[in-house]
Amino acid sequence: MKALVLTRYGGPEAMELRDVPRPEPGAGEVLVRVHAAGLNPVDYKIREGKLRVIRRWPLPVVMGGELSGTVEACGEGVTAFAAGDRVFARVDKTAMGAFAQYAVVPERLLARMPDALGFEAAAGVPLAGLTALQALRDELGLRPGSRVFIPGGAGGVGTFAIQIAKWLGAHVTTTASPRGRALVERLGADRVIDYTAERFEDRVRDVDGVFDLMGGDTLSRSFDVVKPGGTVVSVAGVPEPQTAWKDLDRRGFLPALFWLASWRLRRQARRRGVRYRYLFMRPDGAELAELAELIRDGGLEPVIDRVFAFDEIAAAFAHLETGRAKGKVIVRM
Repeated sequence: MKALVLTRYGGPEAMELRDVPRPEPGAGEVLVRVHAAGLNPVDYKIREGKLRVIRRWPLPVVMGGELSGTVEACGEGVTAFAAGDRVFARVDKTAMGAFAQYAVVPERLLARMPDALGFEAAAGVPLAGLTALQALRDELGLRPGSRVFIPGGAGGVGTFAIQIAKWLGAHVTTTASPRGRALVERLGADRVIDYTAERFEDRVRDVDGVFDLMGGDTLSRSFDVVKPGGTVVSVAGVPEPQTAWKDLDRRGFLPALFWLASWRLRRQARRRGVRYRYLFMRPDGAELAELAELIRDGGLEPVIDRVFAFDEIAAAFAHLETGRAKGKVIVRM
């Protein structure tokens, strides 16, 4: 089968389209014929070696974190799925494998696709959708009447975050360029700040929480807009000790390393009387089924920026890395 293989850490040249053996499902696993796969910033961060301190994959390894497709075969003990089922998943983070014509996925990570959703749209849901759900519901605890600030709402995770925050009953403020304004307003944003013309901290005050998708200076400035007792959750900043314990199930040196790396941000949070949390999302088939139901009910719309053919995946990465995509970037097998 054809697959995108990471041969070493580095730039785009570190990835190759290769013919590799088709995987076979073991006990509790499902073999999926992949129809489409979603690209995410974590993919090129893995390629660049930026996550080696957290996990070292045995190279060469097939890349890719999320997919949609049909069940080809089931391993021993699989009862929830059968051949021909239309499914999607955020694959096992320790294995990857979505950028291939076939992938093996643990049964517990799979969910059935909504009937009306095509494979390309479905492939963009699992990673970004689960990230937004876990950040907004589990970490920020949004409920009716909450006020949340989501900088960068027109991106892959942001388009899901705006809609899920509205589903949870929150008032949503986001930032967007003039080009992205119509999109975020259509998705339900109550207030949109043009980040090319003004600083958001001049317009936003005393929100209950921030879901940071940008990191850097945006994250640092976000602490000034949260009311005391609130929380800033980031997927683009610096991991803190709870990231190791809760998200990675790791002890030893990693919590200490994250403690040192996040010291400045945690100090800034303490001075403002707020909590800082870095989130590594967890694959979860049951929660993905919740998102599927929300899509069926019309409460969640996957936003696709561009779809590339599989043999154009290098161009898909280049487009993603510009940072200008509005919604998800997808490859079609």
